[in-house]
Amino acid sequence: MSGGDTDDTDDPGQTLLYEPGGKWWVVAIGPVLIAAILILEITGGGAIHWEVFTFFGVILVGFSVLQVVAARKHVSVHLTETTLREGTQTIKISEIVKIFPANTGPEARDWESAPALGELHAVPRRRKGIGLRLQNGKLVQAWARDGERLRTELTEAHLAITMGLAPKGSSDTKGRS
Repeated sequence: MSGGDTDDTDDPGQTLLYEPGGKWWVVAIGPVLIAAILILEITGGGAIHWEVFTFFGVILVGFSVLQVVAARKHVSVHLTETTLREGTQTIKISEIVKIFPANTGPEARDWESAPALGELHAVPRRRKGIGLRLQNGKLVQAWARDGERLRTELTEAHLAITMGLAPKGSSDTKGRS
């Protein structure tokens, strides 16, 4: 969808759930640790090793930025009224045939071993998977940190699409209020 499109079919509707995947405050950990060690060196009366602090500061900040950028690209979740984006993969909610209930029993369900949506081979750490059957017959897992909220919002959006209701932000008069 390009920025100039005004077609209502391309309107994803309101954001129902957004998880960025990585937070930028993580980048500050390295400089804070370097500053703490620098303070110890200054108060210790010895020589201050500026080259070492600079070298390790650049490495810590560089790897932290790389980690946050990768997490924001590959482990982010964005659910709107018509689409679900998991990492770099976006599917239309209308492509979902069934949303499986949470597994509360001791046995594993078929959907729990299904591949995750997105380019990752499995549900990312500290995320909860939600089983989906797509129109093409594929069994996949959607995932989010707040799995219950994703399940609830996804189920409601799927129901609205199944009932033929337009997104809330749409100019369509059949839209939800």
